[in-house]
Amino acid sequence: MTGAKAEPDDVDATKTTEHASGSSAPEERANDSPAVLDDAERVKRPGFVYFLGYGIMAPVARIVFRPRILGRDNIPATGRVILASNHLSFIDSIVIPLVAPRRVQFLAKSTYFTGTGVKGWVSRTFFSAIGAIGVERGAGQAAQLALDEGRAVLDAEGAFAIYPEGTRSLDGRLYKGRTGVAWLALTTGAVVVPVGLIGTQEIQPVGTKVPRIRKITVSFGEPLDLGHHGPATSGKARRQATDEVMAAIHSLSGQELAHAYNESPPVGTLNRIARRVFPRERL
Repeated sequence: MTGAKAEPDDVDATKTTEHASGSSAPEERANDSPAVLDDAERVKRPGFVYFLGYGIMAPVARIVFRPRILGRDNIPATGRVILASNHLSFIDSIVIPLVAPRRVQFLAKSTYFTGTGVKGWVSRTFFSAIGAIGVERGAGQAAQLALDEGRAVLDAEGAFAIYPEGTRSLDGRLYKGRTGVAWLALTTGAVVVPVGLIGTQEIQPVGTKVPRIRKITVSFGEPLDLGHHGPATSGKARRQATDEVMAAIHSLSGQELAHAYNESPPVGTLNRIARRVFPRERL
């Protein structure tokens, strides 16, 4: 395995998915590595539960919520594709797979798949039906493992959804993108389809459990080929590619820009100084 670590000058001083973040770029495997083949082979193909769930939930959701869907034709029917979206609500991870014209997989907390009893079965069945992949939540190694799960989907010629902001925006602004999306695209050669969600936070605001009926808009932008930015091993290339993706998402969502990462401020003087002196790449 060869490292793809970013140099401090290549990253901005100021979680690839909602459930993963990290402090250094993940390691890149060689194209002929057996580990890549193992990853691709273990990606679950859609089964009966998925087709049953999708066949029922997708039409029901369209009838009840009547979402405005724009640019569905921008999603390639086959091949590797990353759907990079802004993130406003928990419901986003349900909306995107249900309105996309092909199967889309995304990451979800592993606890959604490990519950017991009737509640555990319902949770496991539901998230399996919408194409979720369970991962451990956290930073560092957990973030790299999460990106590896996404790479496995792409290596299997699948479609993978990711939130470059890392977590939900609680104030509605669009935050700075983390570079995991660029690493995935530059490593696998996948195109990136930007996604702009509008109004999903009104369906299920933070702290609520029961969805409300609200009009939403889902816009899929034209596919982006990020290869011209350079190799995945370049921190500068990852940063510039991520910025291009975020600009495309912004053009679709129209959100106010936050010009910062969506993360808690450092606690303590030493931590604040360390963040300024030793900037790290957010995955």
